[in-house]
Amino acid sequence: MNSKMEKLEKNVVKFEITVEENKFNEAVIKAYNKNRQKFNIPGFRKGKAPLNIIKSYYGVGVFYEDAVNFCIDDTYPEVIKENEIQPVAYPKIDIVTVEEGKDFVYTAEVTVKPEVELGNYKGVEVSKVEYPVTDEDVENELKAMQQKNARIELKEDGELVEKGDIAIIDFKGYVDDVAFEGGEGTDYSLEIGSGTFIDNFEDQLVGLKKGESKDVNVKFPEEYGKEELNGKPAKFEVTIKDIKIKELPTLDDEFAKEVSEFDTLDEVKADIRSKMEKTNEEKAKVEFEDKVVDAAVENAKIDIPEVMVKDETDQMLKELENRLKYQGLDLKSYYEYTNSSEEKVRDYMKETADKRVRTKLVMEKISEVEKVEATEEELKEKAKEMAAQYASKDLDKMADLILNAQRSILVQDVVNGKVIDLLVQSAKVVE
Repeated sequence: MNSKMEKLEKNVVKFEITVEENKFNEAVIKAYNKNRQKFNIPGFRKGKAPLNIIKSYYGVGVFYEDAVNFCIDDTYPEVIKENEIQPVAYPKIDIVTVEEGKDFVYTAEVTVKPEVELGNYKGVEVSKVEYPVTDEDVENELKAMQQKNARIELKEDGELVEKGDIAIIDFKGYVDDVAFEGGEGTDYSLEIGSGTFIDNFEDQLVGLKKGESKDVNVKFPEEYGKEELNGKPAKFEVTIKDIKIKELPTLDDEFAKEVSEFDTLDEVKADIRSKMEKTNEEKAKVEFEDKVVDAAVENAKIDIPEVMVKDETDQMLKELENRLKYQGLDLKSYYEYTNSSEEKVRDYMKETADKRVRTKLVMEKISEVEKVEATEEELKEKAKEMAAQYASKDLDKMADLILNAQRSILVQDVVNGKVIDLLVQSAKVVE
């Protein structure tokens, strides 16, 4: 076997590969052994007819399709390895010569991994990221705890619906006097003033009594998400079944004892602040890291093949599909609900897919230049972290299983983490 390589454009190469006649004949014999049971030739038991007899009946090329595939499967990977290229897609194969008594010749045109020209990635200037916890943040969290522990009581007959009340309602919606799908509910608990329902629906219930009904007129938002409802006026027939009122507990030390392990409200506030600060610090850390990586990526030059962006978009679509499954949905339902389509979603994802590919290539190049590697100890530690998420009784055994089954993923995680640390440590923080 011999081959010639030609660069067609920046990220595409073309090989002309020649397989010697004797090697091709061996592939024909292999194809014959694979398929001879299919042939029933007069004078021979099924599957026992010699190669030459079958060829005389069906033509010399009867086994060429499989023989060609055998040759390509044997030679193409070898050519890729010899020329040290990294394909990012399946090759486009064209047959040049396939004849009896001649060498088999074919071409393979393939898109390869692009070259990355790194720009400045050390010492990039990145603005400081901070999320300080304010007294207002703490108070809002405290109010949320207060709401969560509110007592709900029925209002007396004859009392009116007010803002802040919970109205138990039956409703049915109509557009152009026709009931629409999803516009009906029974014994629905609606907090007045929560903004749960569209337009001023909730405001129109203020002043009603238990047992009263009313036609509520509203307009759907232009971008509601359902083509048949977008921007349409609608009428809802609403009946008040009951009215409930929230009775909020007093925010004092007794409240603290009831809802937490602390004895005073001040201790609860301090705990809220501490947890918020920890969360905000982690958020700021991740955002700063993203900024540093984005700066390194922006400074690099890469001509990304379209096929890599397409493959990444495929992956993102698969991730979306998996998330939807957890919610009991599928892509078809998602497209209908968002008034979209696969084409629109792919188009929307394209920019993010391009960034993900670009970032991956830059990170790989930096790890190569800086000789960043994952040690066996680091891989074991990462495997233990993943094992802990499964709440396994035998963490060491689970970690070993993960290390064996997902080694390449662990290597990438560890190497990426070390590259990010390298970039962050050298970055210049701008106030």
